[in-house]
This record gives sequence, C-alpha cells and structure tokens, in this order.
Amino acid sequence: MSSKDQLRFIVQPGGALKGELRVAGDKSISHRSVMLGSLAEGTTQISGFLEGEDSLATLNAFRSMGVSIEGPAEGRVTVHGVGLHGLKAPAEPLDLGNSGTSMRLLSGLLAGQSFDCELIGDSSLMSRPMRRVTEPLISMGAGISATEAGTAPLKISGGRTLQSIHYDMPVASAQVKSCLLLAGLYADGQTCVREPAPTRDHTERMLTGMGYPVTRAGDLACVEGGGTLGATTIDVPGDISSAAFFLVGASIAPGSDLLLRHVGINPTRTGVIEILKRMGADIEITNRREVGGEPVADLRVRAAELKGIDIPVEQVPLAIDEFPALFVAAACAHGRTILTGAEELRVKESDRIQVMADGLQALGVDASPTPDGMVIQGGSINGGRVDSRGDHRIAMSFAMAALRADGVVEIDDCANVNTSFPGFVELAAGVGLGVEAN
Repeated sequence: MSSKDQLRFIVQPGGALKGELRVAGDKSISHRSVMLGSLAEGTTQISGFLEGEDSLATLNAFRSMGVSIEGPAEGRVTVHGVGLHGLKAPAEPLDLGNSGTSMRLLSGLLAGQSFDCELIGDSSLMSRPMRRVTEPLISMGAGISATEAGTAPLKISGGRTLQSIHYDMPVASAQVKSCLLLAGLYADGQTCVREPAPTRDHTERMLTGMGYPVTRAGDLACVEGGGTLGATTIDVPGDISSAAFFLVGASIAPGSDLLLRHVGINPTRTGVIEILKRMGADIEITNRREVGGEPVADLRVRAAELKGIDIPVEQVPLAIDEFPALFVAAACAHGRTILTGAEELRVKESDRIQVMADGLQALGVDASPTPDGMVIQGGSINGGRVDSRGDHRIAMSFAMAALRADGVVEIDDCANVNTSFPGFVELAAGVGLGVEAN
C-alpha cells in the first residue's frame, strides 16, 4: 500500500456498545449477485449491495466485459444480464484490487468463455496462492496460467472446451468450490465438488434461486453444464463477517446491549456465533426469516463473562473470516483459548495468525502463534500501537479491542477497511465506540 493510502484508527479505551444498527451487506452474496446476474437472461434487481472496494471490483469487471449495470445507489444495483455466453472480451486486464473472491470465482467463470483475458490485483492479491484453482481448472481443459510461484497474474485463454470433473478438495474452501461449479456451467457433463468440511454455500443457493439446478448430497455439490440462468430479485442480508466485530465488541464491553438487524445466518457462516456461545456469550437470535433463499435474523448481544475454550476444529471453516475478531474475544476471556486446523488464515489478505499475534503481543496479551492457529491466554489489554498490515478485518478487530484496553489503541494501515465495510467508523462510533480515523 502506498503512503498516500495510509489511514490510522485512533480508538479511546473503554465504553459500551448500545442501540441498534444494520451492518454492511454481505460481501460474498454481493459478489455473486453481480456475477450470476450478469450471466442470467433478463434483468436482476439487487438491494443491500455492499458498496465496498472488493464488491465494486467485481461489478467493474463485468462492466468491462460489456454488461450494462446501473448503480450502485444506496445499495441498489440493476444488472442487465447477457446470458452465459454474452460476455465480451475486456479491452485490458481485469484489475480486481484486493479481492481474492473475485479472482478465484472469475477464473472459473472465464475459463469457459470464447475470449482471452488476464486477471490482476494489488500487491496483496498478487501474492496469494492460486494453484488451488488453476490446477483443477487445467484438469478440466482450461487454458489458464499463473506465475512460477502459483500467483497472479492469471492468464486465461478462451475458446477451450471444458470437460466435467469430479474433484475432491484437499482443503475446505468456498472459493475453490464456487470456482469449479461456475466452470461446470460451461463444461460437458456433470461437474461435482466434494468438500472435506462444510463451507459457505451462497453460490449453490443463488444458482438454485435463479433456476439452475444444483444437486447436493452430503459433502457433494454438482451442476450439469449447458443450462441457463434466469434473472431474479436479490435482497442482500447484512454480512455476518461484519456483524462479528460488533458481536465481539458488545460481548467484551461491560454494559453493552446491541441489536444487529437483518443479518444473514446461513448455517455455513454461523461458526462465529457458535464459538462465541461456547465461550459464554449472550447472543439471542430473533425474527428468523428467509430472504431470497438465504436465512436472515436479528441478533441481540449483551455483555457477558467469556471463558477460554478449545475451538472445535469442525467450526473452523464456518468462521474462517471471523477469527481476527474471535482472537480479541479470546484475549478478554478467562483462561486459555486454543485454535488449531486454521492454516488457511496464513494466506488471507495477510498472514492473519502472525499479524494478529504481533498486534495482541503489542497490547500486552499472551498470544502464541502456531503453524495452524494460536494459543491465547486471556487477561488484560494495554493501550498501544498495532499495524494491521493493510488487512481490513485485523484493523476492525483491534478497534473493538480498545473497549477493554487500559489506554488508547492506535491502528496503522486501515485504508482497506473500505474493501469490506465502508462506513465502519461512523457506524461503530454511533453505537458507542470511541473511534476516529485520520
């Protein structure tokens, strides 16, 4: 990140979170609504779209491929679909910024197109592993290449005939699963993906909602190539990954009582709630309903005495993006929290295990990183200065840590918060967090 992009959060210690809010729209669903809406026949209306840099990178990529898209305006987007074979060659490489979701899902979707294209991103994205998608795509007959290190830029050759694949994923990853299912839309025969542990299923739900059959049986998801997608109306629920910061903040700050409205509670995403409840959190799920095939509810969270736990390994894929916030909860809990089986955290926007451990240690927390997780001994949190390393989830997690700190917490390199949660500072300040950005 260049110096002109530097942004620092300064967060006053103490306080409580009170009132109610609606967090930013779900990023995973926002990405997919534009992708599948663009490939559908007809016009898809989207509300609640996350106007963050990652989601906008996906939207702009499809505009570059000839899709007419109106908005976003106050979360409303209109996508005039061109059908599965209506995309056009972009005039230049598609720059996906910091968005790994965009790059991995688009690699599958573009493998079946008639034109060549190249996928690039910022320095963080260009260093993230892509062999996990390029290797199975090559086995389907795709023309796709990465660097010798297996990173972007990804160069995709069009005009290839894709063959169906039955793929057993070595590591649970919704991005890899979705990449291959999207490629399967263009393949001859039935493409099936088996996952070693459950991961988010937004792609399968949205394909089904747009009239494209998905066969699901246990740990297997399959699509048959050659179908069509129908346009629909999508109301994007609040992102549970964004809600996680407030769930943790209200849990650790004495006197807190916070209502989070219209949050997506897809069962493949609710690991953060289950883990916090195991730690003793007071979270009430109310007003359950279904919106566009996705389960939604309101979440009321009140302050509670948390205790350290051994995090169940089966919950890890269901909370993979929420661990920076959960590490803060662990730092405030009585006793020791142990996380294992989360090596995926080392290849996110940053090495989230090491960067969180460094930050927690800078605030006086006993945090020991391991190859696949962390051991945290709960206790007091000091004021101090931490470096988020440009990772939005780490910046927001340490902002919440200030609720239990004994001094001001300063967080460097926070500009990328806009990738996933634009308006975070204003929303958090509105319910009681003493945060400002400068």
